[in-house]
Amino acid sequence: MNAPASPYHHVRPEIIERLAQDDPFADVPKQPTRYAYAEAILEVGEQNEDVVLLDADVAKSIKTWNFGEKYPERWFNFGVAEQNMMAAAAGMATTGLIPFASTYAVFASLRALDQVRNSIHYPRLNVKIAASHGGITPGPDGVTHQGQEDLSIMRAIANSTVIVPSDSVTTKKAIWAMVDWDGPVYISFTRDPVPLLYTEDYPYEIGKAVVVRDGSDVTIVALRDLVAHALVAAERLAGEGLSVRVIDCHTLKPLDEDTILQAAGDTGAIVTAENNVIFGGLGSAVAEILVENLPIPMERIGVRDTFAESGPYLEIIEKYGLTAPHIADAVRKVVVRKG
Repeated sequence: MNAPASPYHHVRPEIIERLAQDDPFADVPKQPTRYAYAEAILEVGEQNEDVVLLDADVAKSIKTWNFGEKYPERWFNFGVAEQNMMAAAAGMATTGLIPFASTYAVFASLRALDQVRNSIHYPRLNVKIAASHGGITPGPDGVTHQGQEDLSIMRAIANSTVIVPSDSVTTKKAIWAMVDWDGPVYISFTRDPVPLLYTEDYPYEIGKAVVVRDGSDVTIVALRDLVAHALVAAERLAGEGLSVRVIDCHTLKPLDEDTILQAAGDTGAIVTAENNVIFGGLGSAVAEILVENLPIPMERIGVRDTFAESGPYLEIIEKYGLTAPHIADAVRKVVVRKG
């Protein structure tokens, strides 16, 4: 007799085996996605001499100093001068270069916003903004370094493309895709290590969300580090008889409306999960397309109207309601509303 087909797609077997455990990611490989970016940009630089790297004094933190050592003529450290770096990146892009401007999310989306909006996005220049410390993943660094609203801000800018990978595999695939994508791109990384969720056959394409777990009762649409927590919630809810679909929405803009509306029609209820403020990010984007096309019960997980405290990453996301138990509670609530 054949074993039932796995509901999972592209998820590493060792991850699937541990999802139902009390501490599912304790003994699995992890890496901050900022480090995956550093590895990928070095590989991309070897293949494309037009790629240049700009740093705002974060090369040690993000490990992009490796690029600088190998290609010193294509690496520029601007110090703590993010506005200057963005303006210079815009100028470089006008010459045909492909600049990757590296800093922290809170500085890319707030301190340098004038230059990002007016010098890069308004003329639609081919600048890639690589931002570490997205969301409240930099728990120990405190509120001044927690980019908890970066996705909302960048999504609101015209001509923007916003990418939010959930692990190192998708981060590396995203960097390669960004090189071939014409126009401004913002990509946000985690400070702290997150599980390596996916196998190398993960089908990455900008603007195309990926169903990583099948389900028929309700859908969780997640991004960044909360994809892992969504998978844990889905597995635990399966023990309660709920069939939960999980979508990795690695591109916030352009949003994959087709995949989300298909899930809405199939399952009749949606929960969004994002390590970002609840306003203007993934939850808002999904709500906008549902209210215009297929209104169904929906719940949102995200940072509420507050600043986070300093503390260990896992303790911080638990305190602010972003972990698997909170996602599972939101699923139970939306299923009751669905009736």
